[in-house]
Amino acid sequence: MQNRITTLFNISYPIIQAGMIWASGWRLASAVSNAGGLGIIGAGSMYPEVLREHILKCKQATDKPFGVNVPMLYPDIDKHMAIIVELGVEIVFTSAGNPKTWTSYLKEKGITVVHVVSSVKFAQKAEAAGVDAIVAEGFEAGGHNGRDETTTLTLIPAVKEIINIPLIAAGGIATGKAMLAAMVLGADGVQVGSRFVASNEASSHAAFKQKVVEAGEGATQLTLKELAPVRMLKNKFFQDVQEAYAKGASVADLKTLLGRARAKRGMFEGDLEEGELEIGQVAAIIHDIRPAATIVQDMMEEFKEAQKEVAKF
Repeated sequence: MQNRITTLFNISYPIIQAGMIWASGWRLASAVSNAGGLGIIGAGSMYPEVLREHILKCKQATDKPFGVNVPMLYPDIDKHMAIIVELGVEIVFTSAGNPKTWTSYLKEKGITVVHVVSSVKFAQKAEAAGVDAIVAEGFEAGGHNGRDETTTLTLIPAVKEIINIPLIAAGGIATGKAMLAAMVLGADGVQVGSRFVASNEASSHAAFKQKVVEAGEGATQLTLKELAPVRMLKNKFFQDVQEAYAKGASVADLKTLLGRARAKRGMFEGDLEEGELEIGQVAAIIHDIRPAATIVQDMMEEFKEAQKEVAKF
């Protein structure tokens, strides 16, 4: 399948694995890339030398293109960028910050740059900054999210109207049917997060993966907008946050409650009560843990079948 996204990244299928903290290490990234998609190492949960290790191992595990996702709020981002350039990473996804900060630097090094946005306004700013493609992420998505709560169904056509560069849809996409729907709305490809959390190769804790599989409709909610909006499973920590709101908690109170390494505690270490369990609404239709290659293949097969079904209309 060839289009603007597969050509840009030199991949077989327009399926991009999201660069998720505590889930997207070299094993997952290389497995997705080997299956024909674009694997992404999530640098947001890695110290610089850990990122170096993951990039080197990914290079050993695949000869296909892969990328690195770098949240621009990360304190050691200059070290991350230096390692990315030194090791010859060819694709970088940036998020959670101003795309002007690093886009020019990366492109001068010959790196393809993609920026993640949650609104039309920021999509325009990203294109103006010179990025090669945009990920537009609806608020159905897991993890840190947009404050405006714009759904993927609304966001994708709105962004498509105002940009000329390739567009990748994200948020609530875990199946081939959803992939086709996003592309009908104007996307050139899709970014998939939650479905790959429930994969054999994801570095997240087995207990968290199982919790995702067990999640039903309404199991997640967007909260902590005063800090950085985040969608998570409703567990004891989530209830503690709700109780804090009910008592009129200040921003300082919320920061104290959140503390440090709450996401690591939940998603990587498997504390299902006190940890922050970031996952998207689409967890409600994820019912098993599969190899990443199987996820890619199943999505593409369902995509092709859905094309045939749509043709009947």
